[in-house]
Amino acid sequence: MEIQENIINKVAQSGLVTLDPAAFYPEGERVVYDIADNLFMGLILKEKDFREFVKEHDWSQYTGKYVAVTCTADAIVPAWAYMLLANKLAPYALEVVFGNEDLLETVLFVKNIAKMDVEQYRDQRIVIKGCGDIPVPVSAYVELTQKLTPVVKSLMFGEPCSTVPIYKKKD
Repeated sequence: MEIQENIINKVAQSGLVTLDPAAFYPEGERVVYDIADNLFMGLILKEKDFREFVKEHDWSQYTGKYVAVTCTADAIVPAWAYMLLANKLAPYALEVVFGNEDLLETVLFVKNIAKMDVEQYRDQRIVIKGCGDIPVPVSAYVELTQKLTPVVKSLMFGEPCSTVPIYKKKD
């Protein structure tokens, strides 16, 4: 006697659309420029010496890179110093932010999410993928939630087989 079982993929039939936040990850090298390396005795930024450094430094080494500019020393650095760095990096770097590498990742994700066409998700049941090979900052999940909530039918977090409900449009 032959028994035939039909396996039904309920996830495929559910109409859920999976959105992977890693899709908003821009490829490219990340670099942190620490202005602490320019401080005299690790405490003071001497304007004349700093301006000379900025003038002579090879900024082209940052071509095509994402750069976070920060100061890890416990020193008071005037805003103009960061402005000079940003000005010199701008022609070369893909993006320059003030902050650490985590903030750089946040800015990159948020900028890419801002470009997303949310209309393609109108009245859809969306699952925002919760894990993957690329680390996604929590800020990206928050940004996706804010962008998608006004247009989607429902929003969930996780995997299609195991989701956490976030939002459901009231009928």
